[in-house]
Amino acid sequence: MYALPSSRERSLLWLLALTQFTLIMDFMVMMPLGPQIMHAFAITPAAFATAVSAYSWCSGLSGLFAATYIDRFDRRRLLLAIYALFALSNLACACATSFPMLLAARAFAGITGGVLGSVVMAIVADVIPAARRGAATGVIMTAFSLAAIAGVPAGVVLGAHFSWSAPFWLLVALSALVWLGCSRIVPVLDEHLARNAPPLAEVLPALWRLLSYPRHLKAFALTFTMMLSHMLVIPFISPVLVANHGVQPAQLSWLYMAGGAATFFTSRAIGRFADRYGRMQVFRVFGVVSMLPALFITHLPGGLPLAGLIVFFAFFMVAMSGRMVPMQALLTTVPAPAQRGAFLSANSAVQALGTGCGAWLGGLLLSQGAGAQIVGYGTNGWLAVALLVLALLWVGHVKGAAEGQAAPPQPDKQNLAENA
Repeated sequence: MYALPSSRERSLLWLLALTQFTLIMDFMVMMPLGPQIMHAFAITPAAFATAVSAYSWCSGLSGLFAATYIDRFDRRRLLLAIYALFALSNLACACATSFPMLLAARAFAGITGGVLGSVVMAIVADVIPAARRGAATGVIMTAFSLAAIAGVPAGVVLGAHFSWSAPFWLLVALSALVWLGCSRIVPVLDEHLARNAPPLAEVLPALWRLLSYPRHLKAFALTFTMMLSHMLVIPFISPVLVANHGVQPAQLSWLYMAGGAATFFTSRAIGRFADRYGRMQVFRVFGVVSMLPALFITHLPGGLPLAGLIVFFAFFMVAMSGRMVPMQALLTTVPAPAQRGAFLSANSAVQALGTGCGAWLGGLLLSQGAGAQIVGYGTNGWLAVALLVLALLWVGHVKGAAEGQAAPPQPDKQNLAENA
């Protein structure tokens, strides 16, 4: 475990949060830009959905592939290299002059984003002691709040006043500034390299052992179930509010700003609660608390004033994010230290897979009714709650790599020497 001065530790955590901010903004800002992108490239909504999906699926695949090499490099060097490629991917998006070019750029952004998220969480797990990791995870997850408060609204405004590519130019500039900060603040993180990594001939067998180890499988199942439940509801809030409740597209930014502002202040507090009262217990509490708002937002009555929607949406976002903070902190305790980076990369891949499957399944359950209203959203809510109940029951099976607990099987040293 690395020992950093408290001031540098805080600076490091906020830099990593800013890194996540640019990553989340890159993913989120595509959706409100849909009408402009479809008009600019004369594409159908289905083609635009392909561009959005390309990011998620490539993120999952790259995260899974990263599990084979992430623990072979100094975390600092890997972070700087991948983040530079991420900035280049946004430059490619901004410069795209055809839809195939944009599609390729989004796929490249997903590839870099899948690895980047794993590296960030691996650094947190390396630097922050387990007793304070919940609070640290809360700081990192404020990136979502910052993206909702400032990133996405700023991107929408820039897109409306200039062009669809303007938000990506902003991301390039922000990424360059954050990269410079990381190059100054992030220390050399190479203690994990003292543990001999398997030779390349053992990479795929080692990956299979990582994925099939029972303790890891239980954690992956929790991640997939939670993301499936999450994405059955989240992506369709805006379309349902606009189509079914008469909310103007310009008013949606107030909802997300309110939700982002609320979670900005609560994420760190929830992280501290998780450290104090137990990650599993806090996850269960917020899981139960989030059921009612999830059902309410998928069964909204008509005639609600915008002010009421804004207040409710803030509570909704706090409840939804409140279950993710302790879950992420819990997952960092599952792998052995030597496999932490590889496990978190694989878990990011599972998270991306759950994200894609949840949005895809949620879309299949919806249809258009009279007056172009969206029908079936209530079914999404009930299914999301059912999956959440399953996750709350399952979380008791997710165990950390406590001292004295069996470690994943390792290849025989003599065979490693022969392969090398």
